[in-house]
Amino acid sequence: MSNPTSADYGWIEGTGISLLEKIRQDLKAALRNKDHGVRDTLRQIMSEFPNLTVPIQLESGKKTTRLKKPEEITDEDILDIIRKLVKSEKIVLEARKETSSDYLQTLERYLPRMATREEIAAWIRANIDLSDFKSPMQAMGPVMKHFGKLADGSLVKQILQEIDRG
Repeated sequence: MSNPTSADYGWIEGTGISLLEKIRQDLKAALRNKDHGVRDTLRQIMSEFPNLTVPIQLESGKKTTRLKKPEEITDEDILDIIRKLVKSEKIVLEARKETSSDYLQTLERYLPRMATREEIAAWIRANIDLSDFKSPMQAMGPVMKHFGKLADGSLVKQILQEIDRG
């Protein structure tokens, strides 16, 4: 087997492999290839797993939580962790007046592809009649409902303002 390059790391939804399994495979490959950046990023993601809990009720009636077992961890759980880490890294980079880092790029390889400005604008033009709303910002709800976590809210807001002006 050839040594994976940094381009071989990452996950694409619908490939038949869970995100957890892909992270484990990539961690093994990163350890084998002494790829410290990827190794450290994947370990950071996995270090957040103890925060994944399931609410339970004890026999006494007291409510508490327990850690999720590995088989209970969903792709969406892990994607939420990665999104949180990406958001945190972007704040740090903004404070440093930088635009990107290897850590951020590695994290983003494990997220689904975000909708582009063009895709969002085209969908809005085809499906939303801004005259139905008092303000274009009221259209945020239907747009975000359609795209979900695949669209950046601030980008959608920007596009709605531009369409309203245009």
